[in-house]
Order: sequence, then structure tokens, then C-alpha cells
Amino acid sequence: MKKINHIHFIFMLLLGLSLQAQSKKWTIEECVNYALEHNISIQNTDLDTKLATIDKNSALGNFLPVINASASHSWNIGLNQNITTGLLENETTQFTSAGLNANVDIFKGLQNQNRYRRASLGIIASQYQLTKIKDDVSLNVANAFLQILFNKENIKVQKEQLANNERQFNRTTELVNAGSIPRGDLLDIKATVADNKQKVVAAENALLISKLSLAQLLQLDDFQNFDIADENYEARQSEVMFQTPEAIYKKALEERVEVKLAKANTEIAEKDVKIAKGAYLPTLTGFYSFSTRAGYSDRITGSVLDASNPIIVGTTSTGQIVTTDNYLPVFGKSAPVFDQFSDNKGHNFGLQLTVPILNGFSIKNNVERSKVALERSKIALSQSQLDLERNVYTAFTDANGAFNAYESAVVALEAREGAFNYAKERYDVGMMNAFDFNQAQSLYSTAQSEVLRTKYDYIFRTKIVEFYFGIPITKK
Repeated sequence: MKKINHIHFIFMLLLGLSLQAQSKKWTIEECVNYALEHNISIQNTDLDTKLATIDKNSALGNFLPVINASASHSWNIGLNQNITTGLLENETTQFTSAGLNANVDIFKGLQNQNRYRRASLGIIASQYQLTKIKDDVSLNVANAFLQILFNKENIKVQKEQLANNERQFNRTTELVNAGSIPRGDLLDIKATVADNKQKVVAAENALLISKLSLAQLLQLDDFQNFDIADENYEARQSEVMFQTPEAIYKKALEERVEVKLAKANTEIAEKDVKIAKGAYLPTLTGFYSFSTRAGYSDRITGSVLDASNPIIVGTTSTGQIVTTDNYLPVFGKSAPVFDQFSDNKGHNFGLQLTVPILNGFSIKNNVERSKVALERSKIALSQSQLDLERNVYTAFTDANGAFNAYESAVVALEAREGAFNYAKERYDVGMMNAFDFNQAQSLYSTAQSEVLRTKYDYIFRTKIVEFYFGIPITKK
């Protein structure tokens, strides 16, 4: 019995989690934050930031000495010179050697310093680039989120219109059956109901596509159950819109990263010029090496007199042969390896000065290339400032235009609503035919959709202006 209760509890828990996952409604903050964590473009740019940090560590490593240790052990088999006797003999000998080398740049035309400063600027530029990608993703997510809200409200309008037409169809059927109105009016209403059903289907498809678009931006797999919270956004007049475009542009120069990124790239190009010019200067390098070796051949440990084979050194004037004692070497085992390493060790150190004189114009060409790149970066900086100014003025103008369009749509809706109510009254008393009534109803439905469209268009365009002013995209 307890086992059954446990299984029942687990089943209910999993069912509850499943229902909770399916009923989750994403807010705009959740959508933006999730996209910032999972978007592929952001992940790639974040890897570029990590590479920039690695480049800085590499630049820092240029200030450190280069130290390498080496060791070798060799066998010589066959006819070789005996290092003890100096004679060529068929034998097998072994040698071990070890060494340590160190080099350090004392002066290198300030190239190492400039490379380190360039790498530090590279990290800043990569962070600006990452911020820019995140801002672009945030804007795209906000636009997709608002598009879903518009499609949801548009479905409500179309369904409400369909419900009104279906009620009108039922009433018209009763009037036709009673002989009060001609059958042609019923056919007109029937066609209008069919047209409204098509509009509802189209609105539902638009909502599904908009959900799919946002789910793809968020890198979601289960987009079938994806839905957003029905947040209420008012088409209010933003305080930023009371600012002048010049003030918004000045604020954008402080807040936006596009210009900061262009400035960082210009500073990087300036460091590249200094690095290239540093190759004109002499290079002073300090070096040190240590070496030692050991052999495993027999060595001479002493000598004995060979009285039977004296050494002839010459003759006297009378022709008498002059000899000297002949000593034969006595061979023994090689000295201990560590004793040989200690006896055979050696040190070598000094300074090396390299002065560039003629190098096929390679240094000059590198300097000229870096200067061209610097000019390009300066042009890019000017262009980024012009683009930002144009974008701010365009966004400000579009937001004002969207607000005027929304106000006009509201006024038009009020007029269409009045016209529809008047047409409905006339139609109810038989003073208007079904065709004219359907026209008034269709215009009223179109005015409702236009109010929704201009409302969310104004909200999004206002958010763009606020974004340039430094206000987060998720703030209502």
C-alpha cells in the first residue's frame, strides 16, 4: 500500500511539473534575460572576449625571459675516435649532455609595452562588441514580444467581430423566415461571417508565427507550448520624447557603445603604428647558457713502464741511438656520472645588440600599412558618430510620427464606432440593407485593428528612443 502511494505521489508531482511548464507565461524581462544567456551570436562574441584576454596574457609574457632546458643521450656504434687514446677504434660509446638557455629582451623598441597596451584595448573593444550584440538581441526580442501582444489583441478583435456577425446572422435568419427582409440580406451576412472566420484563422496563424519567431530568438526547442504573459502596455507619452533630438544624441554618445567601440578600435590602430615603428630601433637582448656532459668510455687511470719498448727520440753525432722510457696507459672505468657533470660544467652569458639596417623595406611597408589602417579606423569613428546621430533623429521622428498615427487611429476608431452604431440602429429598423451594414461593420473592425497596430508600433519606436537615452528595453 505504501508503494502504491509513493508511485501515486511521484506521478502527481511529474504531472504538476508538466502542467506548470506548459502554463508558464514568459515576461519580457524573462525573454530578454534568457536570450542574453542562450543566443548563439552572444556566445560567439563572448568567446572573442575570452580570446582577447588570452592575447593580453601573451603580451604580458613577452616581458618574461625565455628559458629552455635540454638533455640528450647518444650511442656511437662502429668506427669512432676514442676520446681517451685519440685512435680510431670499432667500439660502442655513450654520451650524455644537458643544458639550460635563457634569453630576455632588454630593449625592443618599446614593442612589448605597446603590444601589452594594445591587448588591453582589445579586451575593452571586445567587451563593447559584446554589449552591442546584447543590445541588438534585446531590441529584437522586445520587438518580437510586442508583436505577439499585438497579434493576441487582434485575435480578440476578430473573434468579437465574428461573434457579432454570427448573432446578426441568426437574427437575420429569423427575419427572413418571417418575411420581413429579403433572402439576399441573409446571403450577404453569411458571406460576411465566412470572411470573418478567415480573418480569425489568419490572425491565429500570425500569432503562431510570431511565437515561433520569438522562440527561435530564445533558442527554445519546445516552442509549441511557448507563450508570453499578457502584459498591459499603455501608449503613454514618454518623458524622453519631451527632450530635443540634440539632447538625446548627446546622451547617446555617453551611453551607446557603437562610438565607444569605434574609439577603442582607433586607439588599437594607433598602437599598431607604434609597434610597427618600434622595428626601426635597435634590439638589445641578454642571454645566458649552461652546459655539462658525461661519457661512459674507459678512462686512463695511470701508466706503467714498458722497458722492452723504449721510445727512440733521436741519434747522437756518433750515430748512437737515444731512447727514453715508454709508459703505457692503464685504463679504468669511467668516472661517476655526477662527478663528470660537475667537472665538465660551463657557463656562457652576454649581451646581443641587433641594429636593423636594410630589410627589403619590410619595416617601412608595415608602418605604412598600419597608418592606412589607422586612417580607416578614424573614418569608421566619424561614420559611427554620423550613424548614431542619424539613427537618433530617425528614431525620434519615427516615434513622433507613430504617436500621431496612433492618435489619428483612435479618432478614426471613435468615428467608425459611431458610424457602426448608427448603421446598426438603421439596420435594426430596416432602413439599411445588409450590404451597407456589412461595410460599416468592416470599416469599424479595420479601425480597431489599426489602433492596435499603431499602438504597438508607437510603443516599440518609443522604446528605441529610450534605449538611446540609456533606459533599459524591459522597463515599462
